[in-house]
Amino acid sequence: MRSLFYVLSALGVIALAFWAYHENYTTQEAQARAETLQREISLKRQRLRMLRAEWAYLNRPDRLRSLADLNFDRLGLMPLQPHQFGMIDQVAFPPVPELPITNPIDVMSHEALP
Repeated sequence: MRSLFYVLSALGVIALAFWAYHENYTTQEAQARAETLQREISLKRQRLRMLRAEWAYLNRPDRLRSLADLNFDRLGLMPLQPHQFGMIDQVAFPPVPELPITNPIDVMSHEALP
């Protein structure tokens, strides 16, 4: 009986060792993947910062003004004037839809009207 217990205990220890070995490599693989993803995220953020800086550089008002002046013959762009803007009271807002009254209640008798 004791020898059976020893054999089963040894098999249990071997099974747990195999499971721990497998989990160790799975964890190391997940950590390596996470580090790779962190590096990719860092590179993407760096690229995004560079693109935003380039966008800000290319959209400088003085640069856009000089480009509009250089291409005036083709584009005909003129500076905005205050009279080109509308007043808020000139904006046509859509009318508020009226909701139908359903199942009215008589306030004096607290009963629903037919």
